[in-house]
Amino acid sequence: MKKSLLIIILLTGILVSCSTEVDNYADYKDITIVYGMLEPGMDTTFIKITKAYLGPGNALLFALNPDSNNYARKLNVTLSGRKNSVELPQITLDTLTIHNKLAGDSIFYFPNQLLYYTTSQIDPAGTYTLVIERNTDTVSSTSKVVQSFSILQPTNRFNFASSVPTQIRWSSAVNGRRYELVVRFNYRELQPGNPDTLYKTLVWNMGMKKSTTLNGGETLEVSYIGDDFYTRLGQELETILNVKRWAGKVDLFISAGADELSTFIDVSEPSNSIVQEVPNYSNINNGYGIFSSRINISRQYPLTVQSELKLVENYDWGFVLNR
Repeated sequence: MKKSLLIIILLTGILVSCSTEVDNYADYKDITIVYGMLEPGMDTTFIKITKAYLGPGNALLFALNPDSNNYARKLNVTLSGRKNSVELPQITLDTLTIHNKLAGDSIFYFPNQLLYYTTSQIDPAGTYTLVIERNTDTVSSTSKVVQSFSILQPTNRFNFASSVPTQIRWSSAVNGRRYELVVRFNYRELQPGNPDTLYKTLVWNMGMKKSTTLNGGETLEVSYIGDDFYTRLGQELETILNVKRWAGKVDLFISAGADELSTFIDVSEPSNSIVQEVPNYSNINNGYGIFSSRINISRQYPLTVQSELKLVENYDWGFVLNR
């Protein structure tokens, strides 16, 4: 689910020309690019801090060079929190390098990525200011933390058997604006001649909803048609003679993003207009990027009896009843 607001990729550098060939460029200017999400309950908070680059030649080749993106020295990076007008203990971030960035995730260098991180817990009721000291300049941004919220419906079981719209309902989070829903159906598969049971999933993106306020407690909902589930499942299942399948549980994920994150996603979405210029949005003082907050809530449900029976009796997909 970390790829949902759930999935947000910030280009960790700024290509300074519409063309990949840059012949004329101004004097070098140090521009800091920041991408960071505060998420209460997580054991580690990561902040990506990089720099814009400018130079002659192919800008895409610069993107593949870590030296074009990273600062030569470690920066002083802190998080200062405030809760109910009381200062929280200041958090100093350290650096680490991850080694699992895949080719194709972005146009930038891989597999290593330098990140700033902390294992200090984020207070869900706090407001945090990120401060980056860069030579004699300071880069900063402030964000409130999105607090936890409750899923109201479904309550006990997940229903795909109804032919009329069925609602997923939840209560909005304090400081939460944008909500994205994903349903994951888990099932087991035993192919003839194979002694191993395979565990598979169908992922269904249910869409997005926005709250009207940031106060929390607003009832929001997304509707779905049960028949759409069976259509999607049929399109994904491989036709295998004498296969046996068993329905598993359904996972519901709801990701909530803060107001700034919602605006960043809206502005960054592709436009269908013939006008190709995309407006810029950033909440980083003396830099560019996004510093905001999100939270992911999930619940797991068994299927309703009717949903499982429909899967077994109405479709020739090899599903049998769980015993």
